[in-house]
Amino acid sequence: MDIPWWRDAVVYEIYVRSFADASGDGVGDLAGVRERLPYLRRLGVDAIWLTPFYRSPMADGGYDVADYRDVDPLFGSLGDFEALVADAHEHDLRVIVDIVPNHSSSEHRWFQAALRGEGRERYIFRDTVNNWQSTFGGPAWTRVADGQYYLHLFAPGQPDFNWRNPEVHAEFLDVLRFWLDRGVDGFRIDVAMGLYKAEGLPDVGDQSFKSVSPVWGQPEVHGVYRDWRRVLDAYPGERMAVGEVWTDSPEDLALYLRPDELHQSFNFAWLQAPWSPTAFRKVIDDTVSTVPFATWVLSNHDVVRHRTRYGTADPGTGLARARAALLVMLALPGSAYLYQGEELGLPEVTDLPDEARQDPVFFQSKGKLPGRDGCRVPIPWTVDPPSHGFSPGGVEPWLPQPESFAELSVEKQEGDADSTLEFYRRALACRRELVRSIPYTLEWLDSPEGALFFTRGPLICAINCGSEPVRLPEHEEVLLSSAPLKRGLLPPDAAVWLRSASTAPSAGE
Repeated sequence: MDIPWWRDAVVYEIYVRSFADASGDGVGDLAGVRERLPYLRRLGVDAIWLTPFYRSPMADGGYDVADYRDVDPLFGSLGDFEALVADAHEHDLRVIVDIVPNHSSSEHRWFQAALRGEGRERYIFRDTVNNWQSTFGGPAWTRVADGQYYLHLFAPGQPDFNWRNPEVHAEFLDVLRFWLDRGVDGFRIDVAMGLYKAEGLPDVGDQSFKSVSPVWGQPEVHGVYRDWRRVLDAYPGERMAVGEVWTDSPEDLALYLRPDELHQSFNFAWLQAPWSPTAFRKVIDDTVSTVPFATWVLSNHDVVRHRTRYGTADPGTGLARARAALLVMLALPGSAYLYQGEELGLPEVTDLPDEARQDPVFFQSKGKLPGRDGCRVPIPWTVDPPSHGFSPGGVEPWLPQPESFAELSVEKQEGDADSTLEFYRRALACRRELVRSIPYTLEWLDSPEGALFFTRGPLICAINCGSEPVRLPEHEEVLLSSAPLKRGLLPPDAAVWLRSASTAPSAGE
């Protein structure tokens, strides 16, 4: 059976504003990504996911799209994008782009027409409001000049589309084809469970991501993805779609992954799991028993970086746990999504000055919530200030980097066998050798207290979440460990890959 490329792929998320700046304006761009493709190829990933680079006033970092068929000059040109795709394919890297179908920018031509009273049925306008709240804080309704209100589940500059209007359907089918014709290999779908709202827009008491909520997860959304799947299947090269789907159960998540809908959806339960073998096992069991073609992710552009989540009181503990969690994630059946900078062990930047912050979450919460800027600080390439190689010359980046980024830069870590960067390279290379030769399923082994052991054929993965060293299971060879092993013991906050003593095939078998 032919295995699609995305089933076991390692995908690297690029937050374009913060990856690499080639133009020298302090903001990352498509040309910067293109220059760094050799770095990504050497890292060992299979695909890149680009966050929105479309024309936008940047009310929410590009997730407020004014024109879905063009590149914002901040990031380059359509020609820059096409050159990037061509070069990525030359480097054997697939390209996934973000698509934002729940809402547009308030500067989109359709919304500007709606403000003039033309085509308001493309958005959600009404004379009176319900009690829905914006995900970013405050009411989800804004009043316009003639007294009506429009719905925005996020920032006021992000009005929600009315997906009950056929024009919206047709528009996005055309947008998909526009980018597929330019060679993209897939789409990451923003707010994939949010397109439809319940008829009548009833009040809610709890706006969690529940299937019974009038805000999220309406059944009509599945028809959209069946239509999109037909478009994707009509193109050669195994084009795919992965959804940002927040649900309360793996059963709800699996509904989006039926054979004629999305190929994948992010497994946020793994990202949210605390540092606990019990929690890890429950997420793994729930996922592999329910969700076809699982995905695993530890960080992204919307959450606190996992190094910080795992060890706020002790940065060293956080880094050790982050490295261990990577080994577990890469050993699980399915695909893995990495977030730029995690291969450098970057922490969340928690001390950004208020005047530097740009996330609407910070402003709509009136400073009560820090927002997501801390995980979006530009990554360091060299030890040199002021931008650590992110921008050419002496240009300051769009978000300030802490001085500690010098020690975490690519330049500082490259060639250092103990560095997090080289650890990621070894882990991804080892996984690439193993992934197609081991079974897709896993089996649990008896594990000491505080630890979790499982096998996938000849591969044994062990993680120690406890406070004392634990004895390793019987094995023939140590393939890779996140921390030094001593006398056959796995230290706390560490993980290891072993080759089983019972079968012990070579990695290529």
